Amino acid sequence: MSATDQGAPGAERTLGQLVAAATAEMSALVHDEIALAKVEIKQDVKRAGIGSGAAIAAGVLLLFSLPVLSFAAAYGIHNLGLGLAWSFLIVGVAFWLLAGLVGLLAVAKFKKVKPPVKTIDSVKQTAAVVGTVKPHPRPVSDQAVGVARSSS
Repeated sequence: MSATDQGAPGAERTLGQLVAAATAEMSALVHDEIALAKVEIKQDVKRAGIGSGAAIAAGVLLLFSLPVLSFAAAYGIHNLGLGLAWSFLIVGVAFWLLAGLVGLLAVAKFKKVKPPVKTIDSVKQTAAVVGTVKPHPRPVSDQAVGVARSSS
């Protein structure tokens, strides 16, 4: 480059300016990747929360309702003329079926949970681009060598 090219404002940026620009670009890129991941994961967390809530509801149903309702239903069936043992068996099977239905709802919600596909693809693309970037060779002058030696 000639002396007139170097004197033009904005014609050539210093190494510090280039590093600062690259750092700012990488920082913005990382922030964008994190924002994308948050959006995708938020959707899946909601689905997982609903599935977990359904599973917990199934467990609570079984735990707290079994003793009281089992006795009430079994004695009600027994009053219809069926043996007491058969009455309790019918009630137990009914609760198992109810818990199975709620459990199936939980499984259906858990199956809808997916990894953050867009974020993974974006990170892969970024890694591919960053991996192909090579520094541009710059001519080393005697003056630059002297500065490097004096600063170390």
